[in-house]
Order: sequence, then C-alpha cells, then structure tokens
Amino acid sequence: MVDMITIVILFLVGLVLAYWIGKKVGNFSRDRYWEGQIVGQRQDAINRSRAVIGGQFSEQLAPYLPDFPYNPNEVRFIGKPIDLIVFKGMDEKNISEIKFVEVKSGNSKLSASEKKLKEAVEAGRVSWEEYRVDRKLTDSKE
Repeated sequence: MVDMITIVILFLVGLVLAYWIGKKVGNFSRDRYWEGQIVGQRQDAINRSRAVIGGQFSEQLAPYLPDFPYNPNEVRFIGKPIDLIVFKGMDEKNISEIKFVEVKSGNSKLSASEKKLKEAVEAGRVSWEEYRVDRKLTDSKE
C-alpha cells in the first residue's frame, strides 16, 4: 500500500514537473519565434504607414502637379469618400461641369465605397437638393 502511494505521489510530482518544464520550453520557443518575427513585422508596419502617408500627401498635392488636367483653383479636396471635386469653369464664374476625381498612387485600387460612388455617378444617380435652415435658428434675438 505504501509503495502504491509513493508511486502515485512520484507520478503526480513527475506530471507537475513535466507540465512546468513544457510550459517553460513553450514560452522560450514562443519568445524566440517572435524575436525573429518582430523586426519584419515592424518593417512591414513602417512600409504600410509610409505608403498610406504618401498616398494622402499625393491626394492633396495632385492639383498642383504639372500633369494635373484641371485648374487647381477650381478643385476642392474632400478626402472621403472621394478625394477631389472639380468645378470646371468656377474661375470664370460659369460652372459648366462637375467632376469627381479619385487620386491613386502606386498599385492602389478603388475601395468598395469608391467603386459604388463611381457606379452611382456613371449611372446618373446624382441630383441637386437645397436645404434651408429654419429662420428661427438663424435670426438674432435682440
């Protein structure tokens, strides 16, 4: 009976010891893996951030580039969901056309919302609406 209890206790101690050693080895392996990965992950994050910042910079700079086809004075930056709106003829106080312009750089593609906006414009689902603010909100109360 004593031998059986001793065997059970040794087995349990061995089990706890094996668990503890396995946990330490697993943590060590995990840490070594991430030490090798973190440099690459950081560089990838930096590269992506630079691409995004470069794209945002080029969106706002585009109207002033030599090959931009519209008068920069007639361009308004929106940002989302479209980058620019061009009011052709606005400089002469005779707007003849309105253009939506999406600026892309590198290999970037239209997002899902940009594609939907393009489809709506191309399908002619564009309209004009005038909204008037209630005079009670704008009149001064002196």
